[in-house]
Amino acid sequence: MQHNRPTSLTNLASVATPDAGGAQPRFGEQKRSALAPATLRPVGDADVSPIRASVLSFQNMHLHGDLLVKFLKARRNTFIDRLKWQLPVTDEMEYDQYDTPACRWVVIHEFGEVIAGIRISPTTAKCGIYSYMLRDAQRGLLEEIPTDVLYFEAPVSDSIWEASRLFVSQKVPAAQRSAVQTLLMKTLSQAAHDMGAAQVIGIVPALWSRWLRRLGLEAVSVGPRFEADGTASQAALFNTVRTRA
Repeated sequence: MQHNRPTSLTNLASVATPDAGGAQPRFGEQKRSALAPATLRPVGDADVSPIRASVLSFQNMHLHGDLLVKFLKARRNTFIDRLKWQLPVTDEMEYDQYDTPACRWVVIHEFGEVIAGIRISPTTAKCGIYSYMLRDAQRGLLEEIPTDVLYFEAPVSDSIWEASRLFVSQKVPAAQRSAVQTLLMKTLSQAAHDMGAAQVIGIVPALWSRWLRRLGLEAVSVGPRFEADGTASQAALFNTVRTRA
């Protein structure tokens, strides 16, 4: 079923779904959430925890050994081995057309083992016929995502980045999962902020929009729920937060 979309981005607040709750951010606003600025620290005791967050790019990947390779293999473990998504794989690494020099990879790791991660890309990106995932889905280039994934025309703006391929390993103990998720999202927010993004948009599991709000990230649903490979998902948007002093 197709969903009506507003004709401009300024209509965003009027189409947010009822479960979004809280203040409705608008595209281009520089407003930050209530999350207090803080220096990013490892999960648990800041002095002893082995869990770390790294932001990788084509320019700095050589400084992190084989961490990017491990990250792409961890994505394969989640999206291909466990979720059975039909995605490209080479040498046990999952990748797609959006893993380009324009993107950044946020990696949470412990003793060299990748336990969570996410990719962020500018909405101004271009690679052949592709731009970024949500926009390409809207343009009918991605069969697995509906064309009405957003309530409005996909934005193209230096101040908006897209998040995709979010995962947390099943190896993370339940007692530590929330802390790992928090570190992942804080690092994502800081990384996007550092790249000049005021907001991040992306497809997340349907319940994550509520979880993001618990972090003070002012998440708002910006698309209808849909089923993708057995997972209930929807597009969400949140303002970035400067979490580092």
